[in-house]
Amino acid sequence: MRRNFSPQEMFLKLAAGHRPSHAFQGKTRAQFSRWKRQTLPKALATLGRFPERVPPAPVQVAEWEHDGLIKQRWLIEVGRHISAGFLINKPKGLTKGEKRPALLCCHGHGPYGKEPVMGNDSSDALRETIRAHGYNYGHVMAQKGFITFAIDWIGFGERNDNGKPNWLNTNGSRDWCNLYYLHATMLGTTPLAINVSHGKAATDFACTFPEVDADRLGVMGLSGGGVMALWMSLCDERFKATEIICYSDLWACFGIRDINYCGMQVAPGLFALVDLPDLQGLLAPRPLLIDIGVHDTCFTLDSSMACYRKLRPIYQAAGHPERLELDLHPGEHGWAGNKSVPFFTRHLDGPAS
Repeated sequence: MRRNFSPQEMFLKLAAGHRPSHAFQGKTRAQFSRWKRQTLPKALATLGRFPERVPPAPVQVAEWEHDGLIKQRWLIEVGRHISAGFLINKPKGLTKGEKRPALLCCHGHGPYGKEPVMGNDSSDALRETIRAHGYNYGHVMAQKGFITFAIDWIGFGERNDNGKPNWLNTNGSRDWCNLYYLHATMLGTTPLAINVSHGKAATDFACTFPEVDADRLGVMGLSGGGVMALWMSLCDERFKATEIICYSDLWACFGIRDINYCGMQVAPGLFALVDLPDLQGLLAPRPLLIDIGVHDTCFTLDSSMACYRKLRPIYQAAGHPERLELDLHPGEHGWAGNKSVPFFTRHLDGPAS
């Protein structure tokens, strides 16, 4: 008998033989409807308690022009004891009374949070981040006629505790995603529930702008932003169309094998219930665009495509296979933008009213 003393090897073998209890196995629309009705509430329940909502108490900080866009920075309250900077990009020259569809643009991991996503190219480091990952989709999509908005998720950008007073500063020795996960689960919630709640608060505030058509909302995000785009849509049916960029894979592969996940992405018991393609499939029949980079070294091609192949039958069973699209681009971990404009234009009735 071979003895094993490696906990990681134990988890690898457990994951290899694991079958989530609510993995989709149907083929018909009735089977899909029954599966979604049973599974979605259980998936949402893994997030734990959602934080209490508070009035936004908005304060406008500044307005400026950049690359043909009108940009604003606001400060808003998004929960008890917590604020967020809110950025909104508007196409220049909108007429009075004109409404446009709006996109919540979710950032992923990285020190700059929402800034490059919304087009902040004021330093060499920001410009390199944008170049390496196509990481300015909140800027580009506004140039294409959409209104875009964003906040930082907890642990990123101006809501990262590194550099704060010493009693909060881990000096880089601990991952705030994981620390916040420990804090949150002790209180019966998760960073996902907190971030979704903050994203809803930002969306509520975005919908108060007269140029925003609250009936034509979409959401998009890269990597960790893809995590948030998925969960924002699962938790908020106001989002009519979703683009998940470079966040398609299998939990056993990118999570347990590659250890490419953190407390921002997970919830207790989630993999016991569903795998990632099942979670994405719970969005059906709402339109979904999946972006996969052929040379992505973060979410590798083989298991990313395995995820997509498991997702397709769910949309087929839901009766709308045409609402699932794939942008398989020959790039690294990033946004190529090949299908985003036509996808959101089609499903949000165009960038113009």
